[in-house]
Amino acid sequence: MNYEQQIKKLAAEKNAVILAHNYQPPEIQDAADITGDSLELARLAKEAKESTLVLCGVYFMAETAKILSPEKTVLIPRPDAGCPLADQLTPEIVRAAKAAHPGSPFVVYVNSNAATKAECDITCTSANAAAVAASLPEKKILFGPDANLAAWVQAQLPDKEIIPVPPNGGCPTHHNFSVRDVEIARREYPDATIICHPECSREVQLASDMVGSTGYMIRNCGTEKEWVIFTEEGIAHPLRKKYPDTIFHVMASAVCPNMKLIDLSDLYVTLRDGVYPVQVSDHIAAKARTAIERMIEVSK
Repeated sequence: MNYEQQIKKLAAEKNAVILAHNYQPPEIQDAADITGDSLELARLAKEAKESTLVLCGVYFMAETAKILSPEKTVLIPRPDAGCPLADQLTPEIVRAAKAAHPGSPFVVYVNSNAATKAECDITCTSANAAAVAASLPEKKILFGPDANLAAWVQAQLPDKEIIPVPPNGGCPTHHNFSVRDVEIARREYPDATIICHPECSREVQLASDMVGSTGYMIRNCGTEKEWVIFTEEGIAHPLRKKYPDTIFHVMASAVCPNMKLIDLSDLYVTLRDGVYPVQVSDHIAAKARTAIERMIEVSK
């Protein structure tokens, strides 16, 4: 079966738009109508005119799309595509942190579950985390679940106190990068510019030449002829498509297994059978929507 043709045909028949994160397998990105980072997908999910959104990513992304577009059908080809980072911050942990720091707003990374977002004041992505925190008048800000991203925000906003919740939360894939990896890359590719994702440790951030979200990388990594990219290896595909004359090096071992679960047969079945619909309770969705839309407003 030619899945690519069938997927395109079914999407048109079902009035569906396919959104894929930059870490998805190359064939899924190529089949998608829209690819992007978490912020771009959040915006475009809200703006999409189609009645059905197919989210190729992990589950919290599909939840976010449903929260922003409750009137639309939101499908995720693999509902078992979870996020270990998101699971590290529960609603109970948020409530405890706010109780311990009364009056301090909670900025929650979009890489979090809907019930957790509903307990927080505003969401952020790796692309806009510093801008979101800067938009708040309070000096003391709770931030979770990624402590490395919190450290990056703290470095950008020295006049504020950014409190990571939990203290050591982080993405397993990005935690695998080390300063030694950066040092090896400098020896092997002496002419390359090194950029890392802000989910990498603060030590890796400082050892790199640049720090940026996947969206930032795609917008800016055409300025030099050779790059070493420290993030999930899926980013190499859109970068090489956009900048065919540029050399990109990624670590083949930097794989998020949850981001790689969806294949073309899954996407085809999703469009054919309307599986798997994402639901978020009205109570949770209403509170989480406020936090997400507040972020989108700040990011305009």
